[in-house]
Amino acid sequence: MARSHLTLAALATAAVDGLDVRQVGSYDTGDNGDFDSAIITGGDGRHFVVRVPTTERAENEQSADIQSLSALSTGVRGRLPFEVSKIVGQTAVDSTRAVVFEHVYGDPVHLASIPAGEGLATSIGRAIAAIHMLPTSFVADAGLPVRAPHEVLRAVSILMDRASATSLVPATLLGRWERATEDTALWQFVPTVVNGSVSTSSFRQTGGEVCGVLGWQSLAVDDPAQDLFWAMGAPDSVAQSIVDSYQLARGSSDRQIVQRARLYAELQLAKWLLHGTQTRDNEVIDDAVSMLHNLVDRVENNLDKNITHDTIPVMAVDEVEAMLDARDRRSDSA
Repeated sequence: MARSHLTLAALATAAVDGLDVRQVGSYDTGDNGDFDSAIITGGDGRHFVVRVPTTERAENEQSADIQSLSALSTGVRGRLPFEVSKIVGQTAVDSTRAVVFEHVYGDPVHLASIPAGEGLATSIGRAIAAIHMLPTSFVADAGLPVRAPHEVLRAVSILMDRASATSLVPATLLGRWERATEDTALWQFVPTVVNGSVSTSSFRQTGGEVCGVLGWQSLAVDDPAQDLFWAMGAPDSVAQSIVDSYQLARGSSDRQIVQRARLYAELQLAKWLLHGTQTRDNEVIDDAVSMLHNLVDRVENNLDKNITHDTIPVMAVDEVEAMLDARDRRSDSA
């Protein structure tokens, strides 16, 4: 049973010394019930968000988010052109903990609200670039993951092998992905700091400019393409605006970043399939197989072209996000 706003307000008061709660209201985190959440208005007019995980997966996510936010020092945050939340207190509740964060102001971003050209799309590109230009040392110092290109490639290969072992992935896709892993030029990139969980729901915007980024639980040093794959299903003009702005801001010489991002986008279907086989959920398996065959239909005219050299249409962002949301809901009910 979800905790009431009054209960959450009481927990916030216990977590933050001197917090004078004047108002409490609903806070939509888009987490499908993984957290009991509320927005708190303090006596000084500031706003805070209190969250209590309701599943083991959510608790692990929150713990990772706390570690990442703690690693983002004042100096590191000062390099970013947007706000990142701060933890202001936490308190034990039942077998977990309630955590209170500073509220990050701004409006949510939806795929349909991102126009091509100068504006929100280019602001998103610059925001991602700013993350990738942070010094990598603070991530390593915090004990967060640091992955070299060969480790990234190995993880991709393992994922492909596991998907192949199901005998449910079309041979044309397996061949396509295998050619990508065999292209050494594709994996010659310089790892950067990555958010690791970027999607449209990560951003807060005001006036067409990114003013905040949420969800830092996957902070790491990794392939920068990990933060761009979500955009590959957007309309071509929007995706191009994001990537162009990103590359201009970074001065990036990573010529294969879009191709790797597209590969990661396709591999989301392999992850969905594996989730279905692991949980023995035939509905998920059938859904994943159907989407894999739809992907074949989308790229069949390009099967003679290597993914490392040619862009191809993939799942739309809203399709990917809906798939991942459904996976999370099924994980919680399993």
